[in-house]
Amino acid sequence: MILAAGTFFDAIFTTISATSLFLGLGAVLAYAIPALVGDKLSLAATRVMLWCAWGLHGLAVLWSLFGVSPDDLPRFGFAPALSVTAWLGLTVYAVESYMYPKLKAVWVFAAIGAAAVILAMVFPGQALHSAASKWLPVHWALGLASYGLFAAAVAHAWLMMRAESQMRLSPNTMSATSSGLPLLTLERLTFRFVNAGFVLLTATLLAGWLFSESLYGAGKVWKWDHKTIFSVLSWLAFAVLIIGRAQFGWRGRTAVRVLYIGSGLLLLAYVGSRFVLEVLLGRGL
Repeated sequence: MILAAGTFFDAIFTTISATSLFLGLGAVLAYAIPALVGDKLSLAATRVMLWCAWGLHGLAVLWSLFGVSPDDLPRFGFAPALSVTAWLGLTVYAVESYMYPKLKAVWVFAAIGAAAVILAMVFPGQALHSAASKWLPVHWALGLASYGLFAAAVAHAWLMMRAESQMRLSPNTMSATSSGLPLLTLERLTFRFVNAGFVLLTATLLAGWLFSESLYGAGKVWKWDHKTIFSVLSWLAFAVLIIGRAQFGWRGRTAVRVLYIGSGLLLLAYVGSRFVLEVLLGRGL
């Protein structure tokens, strides 16, 4: 066991720089405190720790995506993609916690953030190909912003379904559920995130289709691989959801099921395909 642990940490130390390691470990520690003992901290102390975690996590993402220092080449992969998604989810939560002080999901986001940072340190991804454009990380960031918005939509949908179940079991309960928000507010927030994520996903797909050679290098044209197929399928699922809600009034479980399907397809599109290539097949970008 000790030998395995040594090999594990050696892998981390040899694949990321000291700066990335410092930022990552700092973010994990800042996330771990509210995740483990958040109920024993004051609201002000919890917010301070989350803001510290958010800042360190964001800097770690910046170092990874853009290679800010000479020692860090731009890297990307399935784990950094999840890390950016978690960071964006925490950003949404931080904003909402000020707009809706009763929102209760601190330990969930903190635990997800810590796990995402650890995963990104263990699997930092592949270095950016020399023929690729410097704008490629921006293209990635645009796509990951849609990931983050859909992740926020899924989190709110889960809270919404949980609240609905509680209200069915206890019809006399107040409209504000254990999540801290009224059911209608959760529903409205969920589909705001869906609409915003759909816009960014559309822009990402169009950029990949129209500017693939400019982004990835000569000869790198749009092709119908697993990533593209799952991305288009997820786009179609979200389009059906938005049209169904607008034209047929889809709400509740029907709408949430379609949201889950679209989000699952989107997760398979990049994170799933990169996990197979990087971890199972050991191939680069």
